[in-house]
Amino acid sequence: MEIGIVGLPNVGKSTMFNAITKAGAECANYPFCTIEPNVGIVPVPDDRLDRLSDMYHPAKTTHAIVKFVDIAGLVKGASKGEGLGNKFLSHIREVDAIVQVVRCFENSNIVHVDGSIDPIRDVETINLELIFADLEAVDKRREKAIKLARTDKKNQVQVDALDKLRAALMDGKLASTVTLTDEEKESINDLWLLTSKPMMYVANISEEQLKDAENDPNVLKLKEYAQNHGSKVIPLCVKVEEELASLDDDEKDEMLALYGIEKSGLDRLITESYDLLGLISFLTSGEDECRAWTITKGTKAPQAAGKIHTDFERGFIKAEVIGYQELLDCGSSAKAKEKGLIRIEGKDYVVQDGDVILFRFNV
Repeated sequence: MEIGIVGLPNVGKSTMFNAITKAGAECANYPFCTIEPNVGIVPVPDDRLDRLSDMYHPAKTTHAIVKFVDIAGLVKGASKGEGLGNKFLSHIREVDAIVQVVRCFENSNIVHVDGSIDPIRDVETINLELIFADLEAVDKRREKAIKLARTDKKNQVQVDALDKLRAALMDGKLASTVTLTDEEKESINDLWLLTSKPMMYVANISEEQLKDAENDPNVLKLKEYAQNHGSKVIPLCVKVEEELASLDDDEKDEMLALYGIEKSGLDRLITESYDLLGLISFLTSGEDECRAWTITKGTKAPQAAGKIHTDFERGFIKAEVIGYQELLDCGSSAKAKEKGLIRIEGKDYVVQDGDVILFRFNV
């Protein structure tokens, strides 16, 4: 699963990417510094897994991961090839979700591509370019579908879906706001519309704004916009997060306390990004390894077992399940068994976030 980091030039995308991945993506104060996308794979912060590791002292602890892609800055006219438009759009089409970095701070030393700070204008610049690109894709497909529907009425479902999408896009709405039937969704599932992807906004603020970030006027404007479009906003100071990323745990805690922050904004971003993709984690624990396994919400036990090994799914017998907190309270799986807290679940069990599971199988 990949999440694309996008935004106008010079809003802090690459600096945030550096902080997330510590990968050293090039950053500079001029547009289009990022041309080819940088890719970083990062662990999903999970206190549950860390505490299980403290309990079992395993040889290895393995967190779930999210892949972030730092994509070149977008400018007005990208859908027509302006700036690095075509390249940008091809890169963003490949990701599963979008995190849009929006500049909400004033700094005369850092150039803004439009000359002033206006988070809503910036967001709409990017979203409109994505809408224009999607509209072009929909019109091309619709033209073919209409011709096919004249000889085969089965294609009328696709025409209906495209008509709904076109009407929304023409009205300046994202494809993700359009309600389609399951049949309509299937008819256009290979269209890969940019605005159908889950999206989240990062409000990049200054150190001074950190103390009351949630009530900052620019952040509030962005929150209202995001709420109206079914999205979330995470305010963070990219500059501070970059500093935090270079510190050890004790120094990091001291710096967070200095700014009055309980948790790193990037930790929250990574966790929220995982959720944005509709993902959850189940856990396995023992002396060899404590591990978080990534599955989509609604996954049943055999398919979850298959994430560990295909044989586990093929020969699935049962799952021995206990909630993370229950296991932690007991202190060990042996004590949990004594108390009768480990449940036996079958093939229809829907795995929940934080389940600690031992799968039984036979092949």
